[in-house]
Amino acid sequence: MTAGQRAQAPLRRDARRNREALVAAARETFAQLGLDASLDEIARRAGVGNATLYRHFPTRAVLVEEVFADLLADTRRRGERAREAEDAWAGLTGYLEGVFAGLAADRGANDLMTTGIEGAASLAELHTHNGETIRLLLDRAKAQGTVRADVTTEDLLLLLAALGRTVPALASVAAEAWRRPLALLLGGLRTEPLTHLPAAPLTPAQLGDVLLDLGPHAARSPR
Repeated sequence: MTAGQRAQAPLRRDARRNREALVAAARETFAQLGLDASLDEIARRAGVGNATLYRHFPTRAVLVEEVFADLLADTRRRGERAREAEDAWAGLTGYLEGVFAGLAADRGANDLMTTGIEGAASLAELHTHNGETIRLLLDRAKAQGTVRADVTTEDLLLLLAALGRTVPALASVAAEAWRRPLALLLGGLRTEPLTHLPAAPLTPAQLGDVLLDLGPHAARSPR
């Protein structure tokens, strides 16, 4: 059997079981701890050795792409549907609310969507697609008179990334807490003022908890 034939051969049952265990453990670990979670911890949760992990997933980027393949594809589909909206503002806000709901549910997804990962080609493609979706919808919303003319795609992407990093901390004190700052952010783009804000404001104690969660001492991954 040639090297090429060995590469294309189906995994043995035990190898397939190990791979599935690693993906499941990585999904759980990334959701809890973020994408910088220890790979040793993932191997431990999967019940395999480090060598087995690296045999299946030689880099963190390869593992991340495998774990989040469905999320990347779903987010791209959301973007395509948003582009078809007749009301560009409704398409933009609906798309971003859907993305942010995913950020609130999974720390790994939050890291994935708000940062870059070297070597993850599918993630880079999604970031490009996301930027194109926002640019198209912003341009159409400006033409429709619902968004101020001086807002750029880069303005919005930077603000969304900054707010996105706070979403897990916000969701930890109140599940829907992220909706209020997102509405305030998007309201600043509009030609007409907001008429109401969703979700209750944070209490002083909740704000303290959020800031504590965001602090540099809030280590998330096991040593």
